[in-house]
Amino acid sequence: MPPPADIVKVAIEWPGAYPKLMEIDQKKPLSSIIKEVCDGWSLANHDQFALQHADSSNFYITEKNRNEIKNGAILRLTTSPAQNAQQLHERIQSSSMDAKLEALKDLANYSRDVTFAQEFINLDGISLLTQMVESGTERYQKLQKIMKPCFGDMLSFTLTAFVELMDHGIVSWDTFSVAFIKKIASYVNKFASDISILQRSLAILESMVLNSHDLYQKVAQEITIGQLIPHLQGTDQEIQTYTIAVINALFLKAPDDKRQEMANILAQKQLRSIILTHVIRAQRAINNEMAHQLYVLQVLTFNLLEDRMMTKMDPQDQAQRDIIFELRRIAFDAESEPNNSSGSMEKRKSMYTRDYKKLGFINHVNPAMDFTQTPPGMLALDNMLYFAKHHQDAYIRIVLENSSREDKHECPFGRSSIELTKMLCEILKVGELPSETCNDFHPMFFTHDRSFEEFFCICIQLLNKTWKEMRATSEDFNKVMQVVKEQIMRALTTKPSSLDQFKSKLQNLSYTEILKIRQSERMNQEDFQSRPILELKEKIQPEILELIKQQRLNRLVEGTCFRKLNSRRRQDKFWYCRLSPNHKVLHYGDLEESPQGEVPHDSLQDKLPVADIKAVVTGKDCPHMKEKGALKQNKEVLELAFSILYDSSGQLNFIAPDKHEYCVWTDGLNALLGKDMLSDLTRNDLDTLLSMEIKLRLLDLENIQIPDAPPPIPKEPSNYDFVYDCN
Repeated sequence: MPPPADIVKVAIEWPGAYPKLMEIDQKKPLSSIIKEVCDGWSLANHDQFALQHADSSNFYITEKNRNEIKNGAILRLTTSPAQNAQQLHERIQSSSMDAKLEALKDLANYSRDVTFAQEFINLDGISLLTQMVESGTERYQKLQKIMKPCFGDMLSFTLTAFVELMDHGIVSWDTFSVAFIKKIASYVNKFASDISILQRSLAILESMVLNSHDLYQKVAQEITIGQLIPHLQGTDQEIQTYTIAVINALFLKAPDDKRQEMANILAQKQLRSIILTHVIRAQRAINNEMAHQLYVLQVLTFNLLEDRMMTKMDPQDQAQRDIIFELRRIAFDAESEPNNSSGSMEKRKSMYTRDYKKLGFINHVNPAMDFTQTPPGMLALDNMLYFAKHHQDAYIRIVLENSSREDKHECPFGRSSIELTKMLCEILKVGELPSETCNDFHPMFFTHDRSFEEFFCICIQLLNKTWKEMRATSEDFNKVMQVVKEQIMRALTTKPSSLDQFKSKLQNLSYTEILKIRQSERMNQEDFQSRPILELKEKIQPEILELIKQQRLNRLVEGTCFRKLNSRRRQDKFWYCRLSPNHKVLHYGDLEESPQGEVPHDSLQDKLPVADIKAVVTGKDCPHMKEKGALKQNKEVLELAFSILYDSSGQLNFIAPDKHEYCVWTDGLNALLGKDMLSDLTRNDLDTLLSMEIKLRLLDLENIQIPDAPPPIPKEPSNYDFVYDCN
């Protein structure tokens, strides 16, 4: 007979004594269990003791997390969190350097536990650490030369403890002084060779900027881009990641009027070329965290274009009108202007109207009206001028080539440029906040200071080429734009390392090639419409759906590693969730780092019976998506969010690593609840598998017409001599 569910068998250690085997009744108060353990070893004052896990985490067991205890777990009887916090609070103020160092090392380790952290913070521990950073360490400055390793370790443990304590979100970031910020900022320069101190200092600065507007202003005054750049030129990718994260945080939190100024400073300091040389083209793989920070920097850089993208042209603004005059001058190299007589004025207007028509504007009389739609607003005109000035030969060739055609196949340069700019802004999501989970950066955008403009120049030439290949007329404009978008998207998915490589990829994606790809995809997804085939489809579909369901459930049994998102992304914790092989329980628990393979059930502390699940919600309906926070309310995170609701108010919140995992988990959970699997992935899998199964079943019927009615049953044979008797 199995033991009751509330009874857990564990071993409990106590220094200097043999471990004690005992059964813990989870219904009993934790204090009475601790008293029972203390009585067994004749220990008085049981209220000064606590239980903790004897593994590397050393986390305290509380009423909140006691359900994480598993059968066979090894626990340790130790001093209570309050006692431990009090002792460490006193020890870190010791006059002995060795004792102080050992105490700070212990503090850095214990601070990961939220139970201990709460007790230490209640003793005003954060203030003590900040005082030590501000002034306490100066007491040992003179000893640095003879005791440098000891001093470095002491500071490293102090900052580690501070970071861990602040990570629990118990204390507001707004409480820190300018002196503390100055000290942390100084460590970024002073301890460039001490990786641990530098890493923690950068992490603290990033958290300050992201979590407090007041601290952003103070940090921005103390730390300069020039001070951060040297850390990108090193070889430690983790330090490079933290450095780019601080730059991104400063960029993200900067007021709108300061962002362009900051971008100019980054350009002066050659940040782009330094990242390209020392990060992107370094002889090592780029990890996920670095890829995310590069993606964020890419998005924030392109978002600088939002102001121009949303600015309408003022037809009365002479400076803006002069840009259109310049486009005309470069294209047609107008001779000296006519005299300002009334006759010549009419002649000049007529000439301008003719030239604006050749330039492909919709409004020939006043082309400024073409730029009043937002997006793309003035950004389209900026791109056209850049193309005309920096790729003058290509610009003149495109304009003259199309203006000289009289067969209605001319490609309107003005209209094309406006629509293309709008399309490129949509592809690169200009104006949207960076996603918390995306790693999709493009190396080619780090190869040029004006990468968006160069991107446009390549694509406008592609558009002109595709227009000619399609022999398009003005009625085909939207069709051409669809083909061009497909060409660009397919080239971008290959992640070209340079703009030249991107251009080369586009050369191979001609209109003819796109037609071949489309034809191939159509054939693969061919849908036979004859009645027998539809009946066969109907018969096969339940089998295919059951196959998809089993695949989803098998994936849930394998499990997935999820991130716990917080304000300081690199310090995120991982957690793992998987379904039990009998499909009755979800096992989940926190991890120290991302696992390399499957995580065993017994190492996951929590479990949730499938029978207790009330509903699965997605997107904006998720409880954790209703919270407001920086970078949280954006489209991509919403598309990856789902939650399991259980009991009256219980919830398990997820943010999937990618769209595929999102579909797998929402499908699997719906299958467990007996609901339909409605994801895009299920639809695609169903179409693919149905098509394959039907083609396999019809393999021998190739080129044979399938009759609408079944053939007649043949007559019985005259004898059965051909039958082989197996007996």
